Amino acid sequence: MNFELERSDLTIQTFIFGKLFRKTPLAWRQMSRQKTRLFVAIAGIAFADFLMFFQLGVRDALFDSQVTPYTTLKGDLFLVNKLSDNLQSIKSFSRNKLYKIAGVNGVKSLATLYVGQASWRNPENRASRKIFVYGIDPNQPAFDLPELDQQLNKLKLLNRALFDRAGLVPQLGDVPSLLKKQNPLSVQANDYQIQIVGLFKLGSSFSADGNLIVSDSTFLRLFPQRRSNEIDLGIVDVESNASIEQIQADLRAKLPDDLLVLNLDEFTARESAYWSTGSSIGPTFNLGVAIGFLVGAVIVYQILYTDVSDHLPEYATLKAMGYSDIYLIGVIAQEAFILAVLGFLPGFLLSSGFYIFFQSVTFLPTAMKLARAVTVLVLTFVMCIGAGAIAMQKLRAADPADIF
Repeated sequence: MNFELERSDLTIQTFIFGKLFRKTPLAWRQMSRQKTRLFVAIAGIAFADFLMFFQLGVRDALFDSQVTPYTTLKGDLFLVNKLSDNLQSIKSFSRNKLYKIAGVNGVKSLATLYVGQASWRNPENRASRKIFVYGIDPNQPAFDLPELDQQLNKLKLLNRALFDRAGLVPQLGDVPSLLKKQNPLSVQANDYQIQIVGLFKLGSSFSADGNLIVSDSTFLRLFPQRRSNEIDLGIVDVESNASIEQIQADLRAKLPDDLLVLNLDEFTARESAYWSTGSSIGPTFNLGVAIGFLVGAVIVYQILYTDVSDHLPEYATLKAMGYSDIYLIGVIAQEAFILAVLGFLPGFLLSSGFYIFFQSVTFLPTAMKLARAVTVLVLTFVMCIGAGAIAMQKLRAADPADIF
């Protein structure tokens, strides 16, 4: 029975596409008759697609860069102040609240993390830039970074730090090269002298140009206003044979309401939601996508409207010969489809090249993603078909008696 239904669906699809391809030569010949107009239309749609790719790409880079530190955390559950919705303005809470759950069945180990933003002094030109500083316990590191694990002993000494080699080198200084000549390298953060003793890789973000990892003791020297018993993140490692969901429910019941107990997906989603809807950045990029969409729609409408106007006598002749409005509307729809395909391809290639250039300059995680490409392709079809639908109004109003 199912086989018969599938066969029936396939027959219908074959019929539809068959009719489409039979009409395609007329639409294509009309589009290709004036090469300059076709080229302008393709360039206009490609430009609109590039605008949408640019806005979506930079927006996704923002989100991805902000959640990159989360993806490197080592743990199953995370305790965070309820008032914290992003790393940039994270709120502290008492370490004692974390220790209250040490005896809960299924809890394997606990770790802490301090997070702060410091003023970094570029060692080459003395300029100041914002940089994230993460304070960890070297005996219980919060991050799952192989380079960090190999250098934990270095951090046990006071005023020692690891520098993120994926940060913005032009703004922060070429620390990796300087470190080859002088190790440890003396630098300043928050007007405090520290020694860079190694490198790791994490990446810059919109909030800061780079990252430092230090011990919790060094962190408290960099931020003297912070108190040692006020931590920013509590990390819970769950026993391998325990249910993370059950432990999460137990911790929520045991801890006060001003603390959230989140798994990694929930923790990451909280940061993304802040930048998507809690700040002006997400809506700004979405508005850019809408502007690109409207620009493309106007261009396609102008092209199709002019095409219909120029060929109105021919369309009227076809109607007088007995061709229905549906047939003629199908021709315009095919023209819109052809423009969408031909305009998307150069827009896609141009945007892919731009992403590579953008990532090389900003070190932000910008790359072409399949989901983004599909989104822009769908928007391109909607844009072209929508503009074509408006242009069809003039075609439907064509009356052979008015023309001849």
